[in-house]
Order: sequence, then C-alpha cells, then structure tokens
Amino acid sequence: MTYASAKAQGLSQLNTRISPSVRILLIQVRDFDDPIRLQEINCIGQCLGVPPAQIKVFDLTSCDVLPLATLNGSDVVIIGGSGNYSVAQGGAWWEPAVHTMQLLREYDKPTFGSCWGFQALARAFGGTVITDNSRAEVGTVTVSLTEHAKEDPIFKDAPDTFQVQAGHQDVVERLPAGAICMASNDRTYHQAMKFEASPFYGTQFHPELTRTALLERIAAYPQYVEQIAGMSLDEFAQHCVETPEAGDLLRRFVQHYTP
Repeated sequence: MTYASAKAQGLSQLNTRISPSVRILLIQVRDFDDPIRLQEINCIGQCLGVPPAQIKVFDLTSCDVLPLATLNGSDVVIIGGSGNYSVAQGGAWWEPAVHTMQLLREYDKPTFGSCWGFQALARAFGGTVITDNSRAEVGTVTVSLTEHAKEDPIFKDAPDTFQVQAGHQDVVERLPAGAICMASNDRTYHQAMKFEASPFYGTQFHPELTRTALLERIAAYPQYVEQIAGMSLDEFAQHCVETPEAGDLLRRFVQHYTP
C-alpha cells in the first residue's frame, strides 16, 4: 500500500510495524448484541495493522474485575467506547470498572482510553464527567495540541491542529490530579490527556476510526446524528473526512510502549 492510498483510507502513515508478538487487550463496555462490538475490534486491528485475533477482549458489562491472569497476559491495554453506557450516569458495572482501572495503575500497565475509555479513566481517578449536550460532538471535528503535547513522545509529531472522529454526549469537566490536557477545541476543552506518573493516555475522540468506520458506527446509532448534528445521515456524511493523524496517535502509543 502506498502512502497516498494509506492516507486516503485513514490508515497509518508510520513506517514501523507493530510486532505480531505484542499482546493487546481491549476493554469494552458493550452488550453482546451491540452491532459495534465486533466492529470496534476490527477497527482497532486495522488502525494498528494487526489481525483481530491479536486483540484479546474483556467486557466490563460482566460486572467482574479484570482477572490478573488476563492483565499479566497483555502488553498494552486499550479501553474502548460504548454504545449504551454512560460514565456520567454509572451503573452496576461502574464499581468493578473502577477496580479494574486501579489494577491497571497498580501494575503500571500502558493504557490508552478512547472516548468512553478516556472519560472512564478521568472519573476513576478523581476527575469529573458530566452529560452536557451543549458540548456534545459527532462526526469529524478539529482539535489543537496544547503546549504540553509538543514535548510528549506520543503527541509531539502530530500537527498543531488536525481532524479527528468524535461521538459523545458525556464530557470530562475536570481532569484528575496528575493528568495533563494534551489537546482541546472550543466545544469540548478536554480532548486528550496523559497522566504524569503512569503510562496512561486518553482521547475524547476515536483515533481508531476511519471515515468509513465512523459512518458504519453512526448508522448503528442514527439518533445521535439527529440529536447532536441536527441533520440527515446523508447530509452528515458529506461533512466527514479521513483523519489519519488521529490514528497515528494510537499507533505511536502502542509502538512506544512495546518492544
């Protein structure tokens, strides 16, 4: 695949491949019949350039804490999005989810939270997450790096301003102690963060999504286009573009924290 074709599909512009020996754990919070449950696995695999079989999955809807054997059998952890579960609203699954994230921190496991995962990491460690439709986003949006990001190994090679795929109503109102804002925009200030004392990162947006994958996901939850964007799905699609720079963030994270 050429650079041009990779960029056209929203895929990696990085030259370094992720080793097939890297053990990736995806933590989900999705019902078994959620149509996006398998799509999320495939999207992360495509973004990282690895087969879906290289991604092990643990789902928090089980209301269980992540088993130590599963944790020890992974090199990096990605905490994904959510179709029907709100960090701000919580539920029976939230307390085990907090214990799981505390376990990740206790074992210093490199962890990247995408959208729901970003919000969950923020709240689990003392931040504030609220539902705020005035700051909700769906579709391709623009974010800008903060000054802190320009010295960070994951963010420093990203453009100062770039486009990303988003879909959220919950927002991180306040970051937890020890977390630093890496990216922002006028609508949702906390768009990305890193923890100073742990190998934890998170983005409010979805770095794993291409334009095609975003539209597939939106088609599964069409109400969000109507509620947030206020337009039809066909009209919405015209405003969505590829966002390869966002995908590079997730790839750099995995490459940075694995052999």
